[in-house]
Amino acid sequence: MTARNSVFLNKIGLGNFDLGYLLILVIVLMILCIIMSILVIKQREDIKLLKFRMKRLMNGKDAESLEDMITFLVKDHKSLRQVVELNKKDIEALFHHVRSSYQKIGLVKYDAFQQMGGQLSFCLVLLDQDNNGFIINSVHSTEGSYCYSKEIKNGVGDISFGKEEKEALAMAMGTDE
Repeated sequence: MTARNSVFLNKIGLGNFDLGYLLILVIVLMILCIIMSILVIKQREDIKLLKFRMKRLMNGKDAESLEDMITFLVKDHKSLRQVVELNKKDIEALFHHVRSSYQKIGLVKYDAFQQMGGQLSFCLVLLDQDNNGFIINSVHSTEGSYCYSKEIKNGVGDISFGKEEKEALAMAMGTDE
C-alpha cells in the first residue's frame, strides 16, 4: 500500500511517502524506547544504592550526623596543631638548655706526690656540647688539700695544663692525648 491512498498522509503533506519506511522508523523508535527504559531502570537502581550509602554515611554508628563528626574532627585537628606547636617550642628550649649544659666529663685520679699513695688527687673536666667548661684540679698532700680551677673555651684553656689535666680534657672531649 502506498501513501497516495492515505487521506491522513495527504493532509499532513506526506502523500508520496512510502509506508514501509514509516514502519521501519516506528520499529527503530520502539527499540530506542525499550533501550532508554532499561537505562532509566538501571539509573534508578544506582540512585537507590547511592541513597542507601549516603544515609549510612550520614547516620554513623551512634547516629551522629556527618556534619557533627566533621566539626568535631576539625576542632580536634586545631587543638592537636596547637599542642604540636607548644611541643616544638618546648623541644627547642630543651635543646638550647641541653646544648649549654655540661655533658662531657673527664676524670683522672692520680698521686700528686709519689710518696702519698691512694690516688687522692684528681682532675675533673666538665664541658658542654661546644667544648666550653672548666677543669677542677684537686691536689692532696700531707699538709692539706688544694683546689684549682681553669676555664676552657672551645677545648682550649688560657693557662697551660698539667699532664693529668690534659689527660682529663682529652677524655672529656673523646680524643686521644
